[in-house]
Amino acid sequence: MTSPLEQKKIRIAGPSVVTANRTWDGLVIYRTARGEWSATLSEAAIVRTSEEARALLAESVADDLGAVGAYIAPVEIKESGRIKPGNLREHIRFRGVTIELPVPA
Repeated sequence: MTSPLEQKKIRIAGPSVVTANRTWDGLVIYRTARGEWSATLSEAAIVRTSEEARALLAESVADDLGAVGAYIAPVEIKESGRIKPGNLREHIRFRGVTIELPVPA
């Protein structure tokens, strides 16, 4: 895992995705192969190499589609094909909103 500011070192130990939080509601979102963001993990683009991860992360940071803090996160792919978060932090984020935002007046 790495932040966009640390792109010089990207190591992928297994299947991974690019994830972030949406700025207007704090929802956890995932980068898709179509270059969009989705709140559904099963729609996320899976990267398996450092080069793929670096390219998807750079695209995600540059697009300015209302996402904040994009980074690479591990996932598990079950025999059924189902994609699940790959570590405890991502399991917690997967369950919903993880950043507090100011309440509109």
